[in-house]
Amino acid sequence: MKNSIVIAGFLAVGMSAITLAGCASNKQEQAALQAQAKVTRAQAEQAALAKAPGGRIKEAELDNDEGKLIWWFDIAMPGSKDITEIDVDAVTGGVISVSTAIPEP
Repeated sequence: MKNSIVIAGFLAVGMSAITLAGCASNKQEQAALQAQAKVTRAQAEQAALAKAPGGRIKEAELDNDEGKLIWWFDIAMPGSKDITEIDVDAVTGGVISVSTAIPEP
């Protein structure tokens, strides 16, 4: 019984270390991408919200999509359960795409 508890404890510590390493890696990756971006998150948000007036940003991320640096936003629209997904070019600030996603239950 004690061995099971000790093993479970080691597994929990190991998983926590892996999770923390992943978070640190993601933060480093995001910092590197932001250093390459010519458009700040605030500027990209303005461009995205101009395409979704009255919307509220639920999620945002800077990503390298097939060699193209993109800010992507998930925007909640008032009176709707749908999410408006907007991609903004992180170099030019131009809106690349606008689409609607139906959230999964």
